[in-house]
Amino acid sequence: MKKNISKLTNILLPLLLGVFLVYYAYSQFTDQQIEEMKSQFRDANYNYILISSFFSLLSLWARAYRWKYALNYMGHPVSTSTNFMAISIGYLLNLTVPRSGEVSRAIVLQKYEKVPFDKGFGSIVSERVIDLICLLICVLAALLLQYQVLKDFLLAKVPVEKLAILGTIALTGFLVVVAIFYYSKWRVILFIKQKVKGLTEGAISIFKMPHRAGFLFHTFLIWLGYIATFYFGTHALASTSTLSFPIVMSAFVAGSFAVSFTNGGFGAFPLIIAELLSLYGISTVAGTAFGWILWTTQTAIVVILGALSFLILPLYYNNKK
Repeated sequence: MKKNISKLTNILLPLLLGVFLVYYAYSQFTDQQIEEMKSQFRDANYNYILISSFFSLLSLWARAYRWKYALNYMGHPVSTSTNFMAISIGYLLNLTVPRSGEVSRAIVLQKYEKVPFDKGFGSIVSERVIDLICLLICVLAALLLQYQVLKDFLLAKVPVEKLAILGTIALTGFLVVVAIFYYSKWRVILFIKQKVKGLTEGAISIFKMPHRAGFLFHTFLIWLGYIATFYFGTHALASTSTLSFPIVMSAFVAGSFAVSFTNGGFGAFPLIIAELLSLYGISTVAGTAFGWILWTTQTAIVVILGALSFLILPLYYNNKK
């Protein structure tokens, strides 16, 4: 019973936060502004949204192909199509419980390709470390290009002191757990150590595997696709089509954080994008409309591909038997 309540809470709380953010954003608009937003949707150039969607799919394919490098190194060759569907399912589940998609990806490979969960999940962890580095590079690039504007924005929106306190507490807790894990002889700890060994093998696979150049190339392709998705999306609206590349990079970074810390950016993505673009003279209405158009398009892709993958995977493997 408690387990079910916990699962329900993990799903409902992020969704309720998203609903609140949507309500909060729209409660700030007058009837005239809402009508203006509707006209932004009507007048949008959806050809650019199609181009944006192409790059979104390209980055998804590149992620599926990149995963093969680590899996092949560990002796588990998996087709790009299976990886693609596993990732699509993961993205879909991320819309319900943040970061649950990583676990589901490993479960899919364990079920259909007999890849041990700890190794599959370890390879995903290592991917995320690389992606975090790429995101930090994008943050650094955005800060260099738009330093003063972004500094003021982040200091106003991010509770630095609270994050520092939480970080200190988290680091202390982590060190305590590591000490217990390293020195303890408890049976349960020894069991966990055995599982962590497989997780570690997966996590370090990208640093030992051959064809690292191919892995890095597909990593570049993933992030090029992300940025291009955002860049061409800005051209869908007349109000945002004239934004310079440095401004687009700044908005892209802000949107990336919104997606990372919520259910796929539900409610948060349009809100944070509108607030940042307002620093560059884009009206809140236009910024919100752009955020919703881009978010809705990307979410539709995730839902469609995730749902199709749920249906196709069992049929695909039944036919292989």
